[in-house]
Amino acid sequence: MGTNVGIGLMVMAATIYMVRALPLTLLKKEIKNPFIRSFLYYVPYVSLSVMTFPAILHATSSFWSGFAGFAAGIVIAWVDGNLFRVSIGACLAVFFVELWI
Repeated sequence: MGTNVGIGLMVMAATIYMVRALPLTLLKKEIKNPFIRSFLYYVPYVSLSVMTFPAILHATSSFWSGFAGFAAGIVIAWVDGNLFRVSIGACLAVFFVELWI
């Protein structure tokens, strides 16, 4: 079991290293293509969203309370934008839907 974990860690480390080091070694000039620049600009936001969205829906005891918290967070963020109010509103939405279900 320990050998498999070590091999897995080495494969993951090599993969991450290649993904990060290859662009630095292959791309010597600044990227001037607006499409590629725009694509690379939004990659971190999309990656974070893809990892966060399923966790939001499955963090509560039911799908609907997670969805209610997500929807409340979006609406409050759209109207107000204050992170503290968004988190409190999302938590309250989850709480009340959990009480109702």
